[in-house]
Amino acid sequence: MAVKLLDFWAPWCGPCKTMTPVIEELEKELKDKIIIEKYNVDESPDIASKYGVMSIPTYIIEKDGKEVGRKIGVTSKADLLQLLQQ
Repeated sequence: MAVKLLDFWAPWCGPCKTMTPVIEELEKELKDKIIIEKYNVDESPDIASKYGVMSIPTYIIEKDGKEVGRKIGVTSKADLLQLLQQ
């Protein structure tokens, strides 16, 4: 039962930069519980398109290969944790 957090971002995106420390904290705290995959939309437009990502940052939660949650824009660590625990 693998849970993934897909992080769609770009280096020029201000809100993405704001979220970097939050994602890094989650990565440290939940390293044995979730997999975090980061996708630079400029380098991986095909993957962003596959997931229908229209704005960044976008965070998609997958469980057993199926999307179970999505958050777009700057959000709190608590919100992301709540999304992960659904």
